[in-house]
Amino acid sequence: MKTYKGRLGTFLAAFLAALAVSSCSEAPQDSQTTDESVTEAAPGGVDASVKSAVDFDHELDPYQPKKDHYNFYFTYKTVHPWWDAVALGMEDAQRQYLDRGITVTYEYMAPEAASAEDQTARLRAAKDRDYDVIGVDVADEGVISPLLDELVDSGVKVMTFSSSDAAAGCKRIAYVGNTHNYEDGAELTEALCKKLDYRGKVAILVGSVGAPCHEDWARGAKDTIAKYEGMQIVATEYDMDSVSLAYELTLEILDEYPDLDGIICCNMSNPVGAARAVSEKGSSTVIVGMDHDQEALHYLKDGVIYCLGVQDCYSIGFDTIQIAVMIADGNKPGDLFPEKTDEATTVIYQEDAAIMLSLLYGDD
Repeated sequence: MKTYKGRLGTFLAAFLAALAVSSCSEAPQDSQTTDESVTEAAPGGVDASVKSAVDFDHELDPYQPKKDHYNFYFTYKTVHPWWDAVALGMEDAQRQYLDRGITVTYEYMAPEAASAEDQTARLRAAKDRDYDVIGVDVADEGVISPLLDELVDSGVKVMTFSSSDAAAGCKRIAYVGNTHNYEDGAELTEALCKKLDYRGKVAILVGSVGAPCHEDWARGAKDTIAKYEGMQIVATEYDMDSVSLAYELTLEILDEYPDLDGIICCNMSNPVGAARAVSEKGSSTVIVGMDHDQEALHYLKDGVIYCLGVQDCYSIGFDTIQIAVMIADGNKPGDLFPEKTDEATTVIYQEDAAIMLSLLYGDD
């Protein structure tokens, strides 16, 4: 039986609401692989892509599994609603396999705070427990990638998933998730620069030290800022994917730079922390950031946050289970699945917030 830690209540309600929406939407898309990158709902009107930003309409592909039972181990960076949303996609795939007479069980575990040391310990313990596949959302590229190589060399089937792949050249078999984190960071920062007329002081809240997605988002942001002479980065801080720490860091930055023009937030937690601080200070600082936290979407609706890049967590979870089954059967990337299964990110604005709140949370 699967086990995981997290807060799923709101997402269960979201799933039911989303099914009602998707039943009236377009025809199902192929869930195995997409070639999507960053899409954008332009300010001033709700783009059709907003409604499909999270695709709840999935069916298993025709692949016939070789066994009637699979057991997987998945570990991710930290207990957080973002990974609860990934879990819902996993559950849907699990149910569909059961309808075919195939039982998929899995452990889905993470620490309360992101830690490469904790992830190392979990992976070493899982190595000797005879799982069909071990899946990893990489906590720290430099620390975890060599360990994944070690696991593969010992005969363990290893994949990566979520928004953080291993380092280039790692022996992991395949990755399912966001392959364009750098581009996401650049896209959000470009929107901020345009909003500020390409002049202003900005701060960057990164997230967890060494987390590939957080570092790539920040790198995309920095490279974009560097293109414009009128833009200046005055602070870069790591909030360790903590709302409370992001809030405290933002207050400190605003105290030091009361004329701060913008904040670029590189995970799902820090847009919330930054928005709380900006609201408390009565600041006009423009915030851009990642993902679909319910509170962040309300701040977007109220205009405190300017735009958010929403990743399709549901598709990540669904495709992770499908590809884990194929890997367990001894398949390699090729005709059945790619080495990297890319999932979409959609940049949304104030005009899009109500639709996203309804889609994900049944919240008007």
